[in-house]
Amino acid sequence: MSSTVKTDTGRNGSPATGQAAARTGRSVRAVRTAGGLSVRLDVRTLVVCLLLTAVALFASVLLIGTGDFPMGPGDVLATLTGSGTAAQEFIVNDLRLPRVLVGLLVGAAFGVAGAVFQAVSRNPLGSPDVLGFSQGSTAGALLVLVFFQGGTFAIAAGSVVGGLVTGLAIFLLAWKGGIHGYRFVLVGIGAAAMLYAIVLYLLTKANIVEATQAVTWMTGTLSGRDWDQVWPLAIVCALLIPLSLLYGRPLRMLEMGDDAAYALGVPVTRVRVVLLAAAVLLVAAATAAAGPIAFLALTAPQLARRLTRSPGPNLLPAALMGAALLVTADWLSQQVFGADQLPVGVLTGLLGGGYLLWLLASERKAGRI
Repeated sequence: MSSTVKTDTGRNGSPATGQAAARTGRSVRAVRTAGGLSVRLDVRTLVVCLLLTAVALFASVLLIGTGDFPMGPGDVLATLTGSGTAAQEFIVNDLRLPRVLVGLLVGAAFGVAGAVFQAVSRNPLGSPDVLGFSQGSTAGALLVLVFFQGGTFAIAAGSVVGGLVTGLAIFLLAWKGGIHGYRFVLVGIGAAAMLYAIVLYLLTKANIVEATQAVTWMTGTLSGRDWDQVWPLAIVCALLIPLSLLYGRPLRMLEMGDDAAYALGVPVTRVRVVLLAAAVLLVAAATAAAGPIAFLALTAPQLARRLTRSPGPNLLPAALMGAALLVTADWLSQQVFGADQLPVGVLTGLLGGGYLLWLLASERKAGRI
């Protein structure tokens, strides 16, 4: 039996089908670690990281200077270096700096967690708020608030425990000889729907004061953050973000598929367990500090990857993108709405929802959904 096959000859002279050659070319570009292309990608990623850091710091200075007692960037910098007046030092160090630091840490935590989930699931929709992890943390916090009238630390602990229990449940339900992307996503979406129903039930059991407090926190806000939220979150981020970065190369191999990762010597199960545990803890700690900031974990890794044009999870650019996005959104929410300030979670939800619609339309146009 004869057939006609269009062939393409690569540099080594071996024939391949046109489609296979295209896939091979993409794979070579994705994993090449030497030569001019790699240098160009590394330089571009470095430049993007530096620009995102500059944006995050600039937005932080503007945010510190925003409020009922406005301050210029020069006064903010002078106060941060110890040259401000007593009133300026109180406003900056006690009232506004903790809010900005929580914003930076929460944004970085959600950015890294979102990048890990998307890489493990090999799905651009794999983010904590889509997969149910944020809802699990929210349910744990509300459970402590409604039934035990817990304080700040108890609510934070409930958020962490809720996130961990949810992560373990989703992991076990999605496990079938390993974790596979679409099964992981489907189980997570189902868990998110169930947990959202639990959250609504808990709100019906709360009194008016508790319900108001819970709804404000569920929206996602940086208002009223103080040093009590900064230090626990800083410790978690200082431990888990570097750990995630250390596993960046194995995570990149996982994106190529389990078989390819095994062939390259990656302990697939251990890498997945460590990274998912770190990501769940980051989500739980960030949710405890500022509430479930909508769509931040979804958009930050995607935007970082589009800027760097680099294959792989791009964990560090995703962290910086998340930090820059959150503090910029918080500043915009105060500037645009004035006295009628919206919680930052409302603004990220509006922008992130628009991005999600665009992403779904792009995936459908490409024939992937």
